Amino acid sequence: MDEKQGTGIKLSPKADSIQSQINSKTKLGDLRKIAKDIKRDHELALELWSTEEFLPRLLAILIMDKKLLSQDVLDQLDEDMQIHTFDEQNNLMDWLMANQLTKDKKNVALMESWEHSPSALQRRAYWYYQARLRWTGQTPPDNTEELLSAIEANIMQEKPEVQWAMNFTAGWIGVYGEKNRARCIKLGEKTGLYKDEIVAKGCTPNYLPEFIRIEANKRQDNL
Repeated sequence: MDEKQGTGIKLSPKADSIQSQINSKTKLGDLRKIAKDIKRDHELALELWSTEEFLPRLLAILIMDKKLLSQDVLDQLDEDMQIHTFDEQNNLMDWLMANQLTKDKKNVALMESWEHSPSALQRRAYWYYQARLRWTGQTPPDNTEELLSAIEANIMQEKPEVQWAMNFTAGWIGVYGEKNRARCIKLGEKTGLYKDEIVAKGCTPNYLPEFIRIEANKRQDNL
């Protein structure tokens, strides 16, 4: 067994072999290919997670057993994420949400209970999930009014990682709900969030008036 430098964790030969396939040039698509070959292996996932490295942890998430992700386990994963940079923390939680938590009714129910979680990352997952229901074209629950009221009341007091997800939810509500569009645009004008943000060519700005205008125009034939 090999000892992972920096963590003092000894990896099994299988975990070490997989770890050796991952480097700074590894892309998300590469991780998905590796995960497809492994399929589900929760024990191996925990070994890869124990390396405390970002890319192995992304792979670990893909091969976890969603049925073993209790609130206690998720709290521990959340705590473990705190060693990462701000962007990596958000990416890990978003990846966990999209690849595991949305795949199981029990885990969806957990996410839906996280609106007021003490964890900012769990609150982010709650809001990002609400946005995801809308942008993926699923029929969202009948909670749009409650969501908008909560966003209007709390978005400026939230932590940046949660603030972004709340803003994102308001954006998709405005895109797909014409009756709420003006309200969402007004929210963006009032908060001014992301107004001066510079985005890469081809990317949609997060500033709500621009986000809603651009994304609604893309879908005008279907709205």
